[in-house]
Amino acid sequence: MEENRMEENRMKKHVNVAAIIQIVFGALLILGALVIVFAFGFAEQFVDDPTALKVLDIVMVPLVTIFGLFGAAMVAGGIGLLTCQSWGRVLTLVMAALGLLNIPIGTLKGVYIIWVLVQPETVSLFEKGCRETPPVQ
Repeated sequence: MEENRMEENRMKKHVNVAAIIQIVFGALLILGALVIVFAFGFAEQFVDDPTALKVLDIVMVPLVTIFGLFGAAMVAGGIGLLTCQSWGRVLTLVMAALGLLNIPIGTLKGVYIIWVLVQPETVSLFEKGCRETPPVQ
């Protein structure tokens, strides 16, 4: 029992690290979406051709949408992990699995987050609602 509590406390620290990683990378994606909006807006000032403007919009809108949605989902999942919500764990697992395709940083981040969130101690922690366990003496 005592050893299980120690493992849960250790995994709680890993969950917090995973949550912070998700929030930081999600915020970077949102920032990237904003940079794209400003960059394309700046570039549109120098374009007179209506067809080129349409192409810029066709390129910008999906990029901003994807970056914004993925970033928001990552931030929400990270906050869900910090508050020990089971939906946060599931959302973060999904986003980490999708991040595996982003070689090499996304792969490393995804493998670590998936490893943390599928451990039996982590699953047990989320089933209990992450109640604070008393420190082990």
